[in-house]
Amino acid sequence: MNKKIRYSGVLLHPTSLPGSSGIGDLGEPGRMFIDMLSEASVGLWQILPLGPVGFGNSPYAVRSAFAGNEFLISLDELLDDGYLDLSDIVDTPHFPVDSVAFQEVESYKFPLLVKAASKFLADAPLQERKEFDAFCSEQADWLDDYALYRAMVDHYGDSRWFSAWDPQLTKRSKEALAYWKKEKNREISVWKVLQYFFFKQWRALKDYAHAKNVAIVGDIPIFVAADSVDAWSNRKYLKMEEDGRSSALSGVPPDAFSSTGQLWGNPVYDWDALKADGFSWWIRRLEHQFVMTDMVRIDHFRGFEAYWEVPADHTTAEYGTWVKAPGQELFTILRQRFGKLSVIAEDLGVITPEVESLRDSNGFPGMKIVQFAFNSLGPGLIDPDNAYLPHNYDEVCVAYTGTHDNDTTRGWYEKLDEGMKDIVRRYLSCSDDGVVWHLMRSVMASAAQYAIVPMQDVLNLGGSARMNQPGTCGGSNWAWRVTESQLGEASQATLIALTQPFGRNAVFPVESS
Repeated sequence: MNKKIRYSGVLLHPTSLPGSSGIGDLGEPGRMFIDMLSEASVGLWQILPLGPVGFGNSPYAVRSAFAGNEFLISLDELLDDGYLDLSDIVDTPHFPVDSVAFQEVESYKFPLLVKAASKFLADAPLQERKEFDAFCSEQADWLDDYALYRAMVDHYGDSRWFSAWDPQLTKRSKEALAYWKKEKNREISVWKVLQYFFFKQWRALKDYAHAKNVAIVGDIPIFVAADSVDAWSNRKYLKMEEDGRSSALSGVPPDAFSSTGQLWGNPVYDWDALKADGFSWWIRRLEHQFVMTDMVRIDHFRGFEAYWEVPADHTTAEYGTWVKAPGQELFTILRQRFGKLSVIAEDLGVITPEVESLRDSNGFPGMKIVQFAFNSLGPGLIDPDNAYLPHNYDEVCVAYTGTHDNDTTRGWYEKLDEGMKDIVRRYLSCSDDGVVWHLMRSVMASAAQYAIVPMQDVLNLGGSARMNQPGTCGGSNWAWRVTESQLGEASQATLIALTQPFGRNAVFPVESS
């Protein structure tokens, strides 16, 4: 009998890594985490979208689908490269070690990043300057617009290009673009250098991961943000007017959790325009992502089959309509371009047979969240046919205890009523204090080819370590961080005990950068 290939992974966004500048970074903290995974023979590191965040700090509302988050750049690496001095970082403020204080991090780190970029522009060695010029040329199709966009966001103090900027710049008139490119030449160059720093450090970290037999699972939201460079420079692919007004917005219809649905506010795609252009924007986006990461989870996968479209003048999502999308045509073209697509389909929520067919016909594993598995048929009785129970998983799926949008497993369990806690304990055959361990173990023991647990569950942390509370903005969302001491031998031993008995030590096939 052929041995099954079984992968294991840990979910941890780079912002949640340790680091002396108040936020995780792509230097030694990233290598430390990779070392822990490697020593435990855990082959997958799953992250959230890597783009530069806007208001609310959500990695699912980034300012660019292609750029990297500048605040992940390691200052220590810039010091080693000679673009900062030791005196620049010796008096680091006392940041919290277990969370990101985003405003304080920006106030401290951004001036240092600008200083490093300015020194690069003035003093970079010839060879590195050539590498920078090559990077700018290779990435020009998104980098030129992104750098100008960021310069104009700073100029206006506002990312809402559709309402706060000069109307001619909003409309991207040739004269306005030429004027501002000349006017903001210095700032544009700085933003390009920062992207060069990010991608240089990310490439080095990814290569380090590969050398340690760790592959990286990336993540992208299906839609782009309204106040992003993607919307400003590619509105022909969106249902937007020339002046930047959206004619339709994305969301989800009313359900058991919300009587008015969820109005996300992202502009929706004009799929006819995308199709007429050979889906070139999606080809570029996936090509870029497959260079950045080894697999990619696509958030709200069902939107490739049909998406909920709401008129732009509505204040809730109650009266939208389902609009068909040409997902199969898109994925056929993507397979012709890339061959096998290493894609994870985020297929949570109410999924139709048509969405399942789109997922399965393309061989994409869907997601199983064990926290969704427990519903009662009576006192002490579980529904044994619940698709999220680990004994029901088929091989082609990715099994999780929870994701960034769920409470930690411990926090989730502690909030259950006593009747439901009894059902969970009976299913796992354990006591209260063993629930987190046994739930993780049930995911690892399942038939799922991929099994991934959040770092918070590895550490058995409560609800205060939750990464995100959907439907809310600000507060502690996206702020949780692991401490350096928590990436030690105890976490490594936990991962070994979870994965080794089930042979979850497969090495994901990767391509060299």
